[in-house]
Amino acid sequence: MQLSFDVLILGAGWTSSFLIPLCKKRSLTYAATTRNGRDGTLKWAFDPDSDDESLYAALPDAKTVVITFPITKSGASERLVRLYSKTRKNGDRRVGFIQLGSTGVWDGQRKGTARNTAEPPKPVANKWYDRHTPVGTGERAIAETELLGLFPEFRTTVLNLAGLWGGQRSTRNWVGRVAPTKETLKNKGSIHMIHGVDLARCILAVHDSFEKAEGQRWLLTDGRVYDWWDLASAWGLPSHKPEENGPAEDTHRGPHPRWVRELMDETGVRALPRNVETLGRAMDSREFWRTFGLSPLKARLE
Repeated sequence: MQLSFDVLILGAGWTSSFLIPLCKKRSLTYAATTRNGRDGTLKWAFDPDSDDESLYAALPDAKTVVITFPITKSGASERLVRLYSKTRKNGDRRVGFIQLGSTGVWDGQRKGTARNTAEPPKPVANKWYDRHTPVGTGERAIAETELLGLFPEFRTTVLNLAGLWGGQRSTRNWVGRVAPTKETLKNKGSIHMIHGVDLARCILAVHDSFEKAEGQRWLLTDGRVYDWWDLASAWGLPSHKPEENGPAEDTHRGPHPRWVRELMDETGVRALPRNVETLGRAMDSREFWRTFGLSPLKARLE
């Protein structure tokens, strides 16, 4: 096995399906881990409570370590960073650690309570958020803050990601789960997204210029604020089976276009998308794109 790589991906899941091809395209060396060692990956699992150095010594050296899984336990982020760095053969502490997080840190959401569900949304103020907005007090937010606190002894950064789409993740298929009833749809406001292709580009941009990112939290979206009413009206249910003698407008897209039209009449909305300032939370990710000199390639949803 190669002893040193440009990029080490801890947790080769959906993100790696975009990151690995881009590494290959740019002739960057990489290694990736999974719990079972599938598809040529290294078999490795993170134990947030273990101080066993042999778990980290088994990992190869890398210039940048990408942590794709959430860390929620206090002290676990520091344990990972310190033990990986300590077990490097040359004692190099200039490794860059990128933690992939979620925009849920701004509203206290935890893993498993993503916004593309029918769960009633948490009330949020109609306001703009950017990377400097104070995060909440959830477990992931605390763990990410601890990771950032390791700088400057260690090079760490956090990328808080909007909703992820691309490949097998199609936002069109979320409408039925997000808004199974008109009442649920009524309460839906904004949604923010970023495509896997652009996420991979952002990760490698940090890898190339880690000094611009270290010690800081970044917010990643495609630069747009989407309106759930707008999306539900346009897409409806892609696999909808019309009810016998159902309304003509529901034949192909289900009841969502009709629900949206009714809600617009009921609330005095004259056109879609609704004004950003009325949708609840609005995310401003301009600073990352400006700092790293990039623009999203996938700047609109499918």
